[in-house]
Amino acid sequence: MLLKTYHHLAKKLVSFENIHVAAGEAARGKRDKTNVQKFMYHLEENLMLLKEELAAGAYKPRGYVSFYIRDPKRRQISAAAFRDRVVHHALCNVIEPIFEKTFIFDTYANRTGKGSHAAIRRAQSFLRQNRYVLKCDIKKYFATIDHEILKQHIRWRIADAHVLRLVDLIIDNSNEQEFVYDLFPGDDLFTPLERRKGLPLGNLTSQFFANLYLNQFDHFIKEKLPAKCYIRYVDDFLIAANSKEFLHDALRQCEQYLAGLRLKLHPQKCHILKCDHGVPFLGQVIYPDYRLLKKENVRRFTKRLKKRYAKLEDGRITRKEFDASISGWRGHAMQADTWRLRKELEEKFGEMDVQLVDL
Repeated sequence: MLLKTYHHLAKKLVSFENIHVAAGEAARGKRDKTNVQKFMYHLEENLMLLKEELAAGAYKPRGYVSFYIRDPKRRQISAAAFRDRVVHHALCNVIEPIFEKTFIFDTYANRTGKGSHAAIRRAQSFLRQNRYVLKCDIKKYFATIDHEILKQHIRWRIADAHVLRLVDLIIDNSNEQEFVYDLFPGDDLFTPLERRKGLPLGNLTSQFFANLYLNQFDHFIKEKLPAKCYIRYVDDFLIAANSKEFLHDALRQCEQYLAGLRLKLHPQKCHILKCDHGVPFLGQVIYPDYRLLKKENVRRFTKRLKKRYAKLEDGRITRKEFDASISGWRGHAMQADTWRLRKELEEKFGEMDVQLVDL
């Protein structure tokens, strides 16, 4: 099947309107940050400079500031300069709609109207229809995305040389990620050392590229296996069916297809489970008729709650900041059947006056 390719995108990319919108998007929720305030203070001047650099092909990304978090795994987060984040938004505003229409319905990360809670609800509907589920996780996904393969996927739809130069610049400017040595069919011992791979966690472009990289894999699952009940959120995916044999075969075919993308499934995180025994997915354990939070999710929350309360007692944060720090978890917990759990926690930490049940 011939795919439509898009030319003449540069004008839209470098338009002042697009860059201005991108700056607002990049600043959303971060206007109290010093680097954002500095950029916004001279907004028109900074936007015009970016526009000129992008139009002339003279734009150069700055370096990343990296730090580590635990959620619960240790992850490297890479923070780009604010002006670079503006460019990331400007690029995605132009190319994301082109690819968005090619995505399957059941991929849920970083898409308007989707998200983790919608993914969990959809997964539960699949569990109600089937007896078994194949749950998989791709090993070190962001660290192993192959740059040349990613660029080829983008070129299947984008033919504007100016836009492609910017895409390549952003990909090539990715900072060093955790090195993963994996061999694939046709490799020699040095191939993994010679191919550039890895995208920085924290970039809008990385989130988009990560969705795009598995787009053809999604279509393979839906159209070639074919699997009616399939869902993906970044690198976590589920296939539900009434046949264990089908799922064992699906696992083998997934491994073979992903090898072509130079990806491997996580050997300890791929299982075929009975739907009515509960399936861990996106921080919850999903059953056909109810959902619970994973135990480690609750442990992390209570540990974080104690630390935040200590800061409140010491005057390092305000009551408003303390309440805001737990609102995200409360919203996530309310998506599961957790009224009793939240009530118990509210009573356990009564001296903190936390509101986990009634607002």
